[in-house]
Amino acid sequence: MTLLETADVQQAALAEALRRAHAGERLDVDDATALLGASGDDMESILDAASAVRDAGLAASGRPGVITYSRKVFVPLTTLCRDRCHYCVFVDTPGQLLKKRKPAFMSPEQVLAVVRQGQAMGCKEALLTLGDRPEDRWPEARAWLDEHGFASTLDYVAHVARLITAETGMLAHLNPGVMTADELAMLRPTAPSMGMMLETTSRELFEVPGRVHYGSPDKDPAVRLAVLDDAGRARVPFTTGILVGIGETIRDRAESLIAIRDAHERHAVEGQGRRQGHVQEVIVQNFRAKPQTAMQSAPDADTREYAVAVAVARLAMGPDMRIQVPPNLSDPAEFALLVRAGADDWGGVSPLTADHVNPERPWPHLDDLARRTAELGFELRERLTAHPEFVHAAETWLDPAMRGPVAALADPETGLAREWSQPAGSDGDGARNGDEAVAGSPRAGDPEDHNSCSDTTPADPAPRNSAGAGGPSGAARRSYDPSGTRSTLERAAADPRDLDDTEWVGLLRATGDELEALVATADDVRRYTVGEAVTLVVNRNLTSTGFTTADVATGPDAFTLEDAAAIARDAADLGATELCVQGRLPETVEASAYLEIARAITAATPRLHLHAYRPQDVVDLADRGFAGSLEAALAALRDAGVDTVPGTGVKVLSERVRALVAPGDLEIDRWVDAITAAHRAGFRSTSVLFYGHVETAVERVAHLRRLREIQDATGGFTEFVPIPLPGPAGGVPLVADRRDIDEHRAMVAVSRLMLSGSIPHIQIPWTRVGRTAAATLLQAGGDDLGGALLDGRVKPEAGIEFGQELPATDAAALTARLFRPFRLRTTDYRDAGGRS
Repeated sequence: MTLLETADVQQAALAEALRRAHAGERLDVDDATALLGASGDDMESILDAASAVRDAGLAASGRPGVITYSRKVFVPLTTLCRDRCHYCVFVDTPGQLLKKRKPAFMSPEQVLAVVRQGQAMGCKEALLTLGDRPEDRWPEARAWLDEHGFASTLDYVAHVARLITAETGMLAHLNPGVMTADELAMLRPTAPSMGMMLETTSRELFEVPGRVHYGSPDKDPAVRLAVLDDAGRARVPFTTGILVGIGETIRDRAESLIAIRDAHERHAVEGQGRRQGHVQEVIVQNFRAKPQTAMQSAPDADTREYAVAVAVARLAMGPDMRIQVPPNLSDPAEFALLVRAGADDWGGVSPLTADHVNPERPWPHLDDLARRTAELGFELRERLTAHPEFVHAAETWLDPAMRGPVAALADPETGLAREWSQPAGSDGDGARNGDEAVAGSPRAGDPEDHNSCSDTTPADPAPRNSAGAGGPSGAARRSYDPSGTRSTLERAAADPRDLDDTEWVGLLRATGDELEALVATADDVRRYTVGEAVTLVVNRNLTSTGFTTADVATGPDAFTLEDAAAIARDAADLGATELCVQGRLPETVEASAYLEIARAITAATPRLHLHAYRPQDVVDLADRGFAGSLEAALAALRDAGVDTVPGTGVKVLSERVRALVAPGDLEIDRWVDAITAAHRAGFRSTSVLFYGHVETAVERVAHLRRLREIQDATGGFTEFVPIPLPGPAGGVPLVADRRDIDEHRAMVAVSRLMLSGSIPHIQIPWTRVGRTAAATLLQAGGDDLGGALLDGRVKPEAGIEFGQELPATDAAALTARLFRPFRLRTTDYRDAGGRS
């Protein structure tokens, strides 16, 4: 057969497959293969057909125009695994765990600490993800299980799942890999749903050395297909799916999708007027290359091929199946294409924890996801781990032990999740998501923060709780008892609001073994919420106090509008993704210059993120240019190109401290008004505390509480930076003779614990503590190094931290010594494409 004849045959097969798809006929493997290879107008026709099938299914289910998601916490129960998949960064070896100071398995206490924080944020699902049968490969895993009285990893999974529901009422979704029929039966009473990605039916990827699943016994397609059948026989609501772009052929994709459909249909039962199978959703997941894997240089899944795979999944599975696309694995600009392809579920999205399987891809904010979904013509609704059809048919699909817990969280009419009341003033997420918050970039310093400070610290006044002096706190008042440190730390990890000021003060003053316990707890909270990655943004500073209206800037730190544009272009050429501008303009310069600087930068480099102007600067603009209107000033800054704002220009949120060390700073109430107004205007910001001068431990605690209150109201802070005062004027310890590094460790650890579930990232100010200490503080709960602070080649001295640079290569080397991944981020904590 000639090439022309082959092309004719292929086109005829595609035309017939398109006809069958539009007619709603059952597709076979040949049909799916033909459709998966479509492009151009044929692809458009496939997308149209998939959309129509999806819409018909949603209407029939009683929820037309609804796309669902599950609000979850991600619990990585163990990262040990007996498999060796070539694209995976989730797993560790025992040696890596030892170097990371990470346990073989999360303890029940660690699990509940994360789950309870998620519960407080409205989460109803606890996704338990882990490696396959690690005890079969690693003696360390077997030893841990024996020591704790568990016969197997899956025995421990069952225990943890039962514990989660008993202690919190949340529902576990189990994703433990390959399970036997007996294991599925054992786990069924502990969770309303389970899952395991089929990934692919390709035997070549499993059998041929060098392919992605070679050497991974649990990735045998026959074994995984058997699990699908066993789950159907056991009546387990099951999640499965395919991976697109791991080296499989188009035929492999087609066979994988049809195999899932066939297993689903084989075990269908009559219910609710139709035959209902056990596969509740099919995930179509696009491959994303990850560093330090065998596939790190492989291309990401092609967007067109991915969208067609979603559409063919919809057409093959029919209108009653839910087709899920993970929103963090695609750029938001691609959402419209995926929805048009027939997707109707975003899967689990967490306002608290990272995607530990894809740590380089932060979750979208839930409020942003709802907005983008609405822009596509759909309503975002929360579901449970079991989809509504399975909730309504609980007698068939749910073990009796799960029916009550599911009913307690389900809307009886829709089967979706009951509505959750947001905290007063919440923006829809409660606290902002830990990895992807739209925000200001971290700043290690502040143009006006180099003040002389008293070298004495008064005795702490009587501790106050958040309700004010003498009033009761959210928890009963407790005296700090050194012997009770472990209990205090467990409560702090599970719910920071459960501790009163006395207890937080005690933790700030911890020394010796108590300090080590504090630091370890904080680092665990960091690990199991925001994840292991250490991040850095490549940026440059420009201090706006040096702006001049003269034709030529004469001093080394002075600059004109033309210089500002040149500085921005130079920074972008050097690889910066952000330019940070801050500092109050001289009174001799018109306030409109704030806007002119922003416009000059934006015009010169439209793609460079402009992180500009502290509350003090914004107030100055408002007072001198907009008759005191913060709203008008902020609107003008937005129009001028400002993206986010620094939350600096304050030392401690205490008028007593301000009067003593920084009387030129903005009054505390005005700072709060300004940062709150910025958040409400849509700007994200950093937050800081300058410690080690005249402030007391109680004032530090009050500062953190106040930041958390602002976050509860606005959700605008993305990171917190605890900044020690340098030099002989600062560095006053809370505990006499405590080492500087221990003072910093206690401050970072308490910050992580107090702000957990609220402000996601704790940034280490390497410019103040030095690189060696920064590495130590990353092990006390820190996860971000702030900015690279490039000097640049144009007017380098116009930046406040001129002479201090942290190149990405140096940051990566620092992080590698901690055996944690390094990732370049954007200002809003998305992946900037550089990691190791």
